[in-house]
Amino acid sequence: MSRFLFVVPPLVGHINPAAGVAAELAARGHESAWACADPGLVRRLAGAGAVVFPCAGPVPGEGEGLRPPDLRGPEALKFLWERFLVPLAEDMAPGVRTAIDAFRPHAVVADQQALAGGLVAELLGVPWATSASTSAEFTDVLAGMPKVADWLAGLLRTLRTRVGDPAGTADPRFSPHLVLAFSTPELAGADAVTGGRIHWVGPSIAPRPAAPGFPWEWFDPARLSVLVTLGTANTDVGARFLTECLTALRARADRVQAVIADPGGVLTADGHDKDVLVLPSVPQLPLLERVDAVVCHAGHNTVCEALWHGVPLVVAPIRDDQPVVAGQVTGAGAGIRVRFGRVTAAGLGSAIDAVLHEPGHRAAAGRVRTAFRAAGGARAAATRLELLAGRAPSKEAP
Repeated sequence: MSRFLFVVPPLVGHINPAAGVAAELAARGHESAWACADPGLVRRLAGAGAVVFPCAGPVPGEGEGLRPPDLRGPEALKFLWERFLVPLAEDMAPGVRTAIDAFRPHAVVADQQALAGGLVAELLGVPWATSASTSAEFTDVLAGMPKVADWLAGLLRTLRTRVGDPAGTADPRFSPHLVLAFSTPELAGADAVTGGRIHWVGPSIAPRPAAPGFPWEWFDPARLSVLVTLGTANTDVGARFLTECLTALRARADRVQAVIADPGGVLTADGHDKDVLVLPSVPQLPLLERVDAVVCHAGHNTVCEALWHGVPLVVAPIRDDQPVVAGQVTGAGAGIRVRFGRVTAAGLGSAIDAVLHEPGHRAAAGRVRTAFRAAGGARAAATRLELLAGRAPSKEAP
């Protein structure tokens, strides 16, 4: 039996893929623990019995570090790194070290945005893998912005001197031992980095806890169905977009039903009826087995879960890696991109009609689905981690 410590940020889309891998490792007789700034979130997603070492650190949506909703482009990237990722790494580092000392893992699995995982593991000499829950970093998105690339490199060097080994050389976003990319080149594109320590294992899809009570009998088999979701971290900017979606879908109510995830409550006054179902949260994975199209923000998790089921998408990227992921969707032919801040109900309606009725998008989504399932997902990731742990020194980790 080997022990694995998962170091994750307090973000649903980053914990879910790791939870699938941890479940597969448990099924093989291994033991896992977690280090996170939000232990309650980990236990909600990975199971109430998950062993979680609490860490300090900012939790999105709380405190004074809230990102201005209209921040975009390089300024959004700067905010993400300076106000979230770097503070999170600095705050998490002591808790990660405590977790390693107490749990004594044979390998650390560090999310690409939980930089303390790789830096502290390198400092203590513990083999570590990168869990890349988005494929955006595998293309050179900063190639046209050399000053931004230099700024980021300097930021990472400074961070290493504060929480890691100043003599270390590894990029904390890319383990020198193993990088698990939870996608495939069929979606990420021909320019994505492959080979060596990088293994494209496909999405880690596993059953997850879901509250009972979803009205499955509401679906009308005579109509197509659409899921609309902006994820869990965009309630601050979603009101206008969701309203335009609602208008577009109501105009197609004779032939389309819609389920809209509305965690911010901006549409609750509209109520539930036979055409549109508005809920604060939805059982996304079971719904993806039922719906015919998805309208979303191009979050990597949502995109991969939709394409795992062969469901085409309308993508409206907001910020961070979402424009890159949206480009991957359209590059693969599996969906249509619209402008989040400017699209109208008419434009959304045309895009929804296209992915529902033009067969090319569904065929492309099917091709990605085939590639995803062939890659192995959580099983392939677990096998790679077993090999990594097997290369650990025979004595227990320090």
